[in-house]
Amino acid sequence: MDRTWTELLELDDVEVKISFDLSKHTTMRLQGKGNLIIVSSIDSLKTVVQKLKEGKIAYTLLGWGANSLISDHGEETFIQLKLPFDENILTEVRDTYYLPASLSVSLMTRAASNLGLKGWECLTGIPASLGGAIFMNAGTKFGEIKDIINSVDVMNSSGEIRTVQNSDEIFSYRKNHFVKKGDVIIGAEVRHGGVSPEVSETIKSYMKYRKDTQPLATKNCGCVFKNLDLGGAGLIIDTLGLKGFEYKCLKVSEKHANFIENHGESNLSDFNELVTRIKNTVLLYTGKRIECEVQYNYTKEND
Repeated sequence: MDRTWTELLELDDVEVKISFDLSKHTTMRLQGKGNLIIVSSIDSLKTVVQKLKEGKIAYTLLGWGANSLISDHGEETFIQLKLPFDENILTEVRDTYYLPASLSVSLMTRAASNLGLKGWECLTGIPASLGGAIFMNAGTKFGEIKDIINSVDVMNSSGEIRTVQNSDEIFSYRKNHFVKKGDVIIGAEVRHGGVSPEVSETIKSYMKYRKDTQPLATKNCGCVFKNLDLGGAGLIIDTLGLKGFEYKCLKVSEKHANFIENHGESNLSDFNELVTRIKNTVLLYTGKRIECEVQYNYTKEND
């Protein structure tokens, strides 16, 4: 075993799994393998990234895997954060909250509902960690996570931490512009827009809408494609007659055409083939190139 991995195995607050089955670590449940490093303290994270850098081992962050795709060749290395957090912090109204990147966004939605925190409705139904949601500037019809962020703490591959203040330049649609290669989002200061009893009903109503219109009970990775200026990606794919289209064990959802469902033992090659067919059809009939919103967590060109 490489010396780097031997040293990582000896660290406190670190769990290392070599050539590990990662299929259950993404909501799509595609066949996938890789090296997984689970880190439960900031100090240990600093040591982990430094040792990986010294060993020239590239790594990618793996959150809840809701918007992620993983290769099945088993050569990639992933870091997953499980940082400590006192959930009692979310039981009282504060002007701001400092939250770890590994926190489930669903806990924030629950707090928003219980406390009436305005602005947090934008997180409703997003199955992600806070860090993952920040990385892709996740959002709903109520807004994007950038709208409630004050600042983000990021650790680089040398173990140094910097604080990035929110501004108009650091986020765009489903994208951030401050996370560099080797960076790890470790936490963020989050604000709200006041308190309103209507927030709870808004969240309940939108969750019902999502259940009625999206295939939440199936194995999928969320919306696959970014919307076009022509309209929503799902509507365009539906209009072109691709809703329900199947390739091997994958299927364009009958409920929402911007979702691809995994109904068997599918792998990334199968997914890429179906995505390519959809892209080519959209290009042929609209003249527009549709881009993936889902994140490819391995070395490749996405589009």
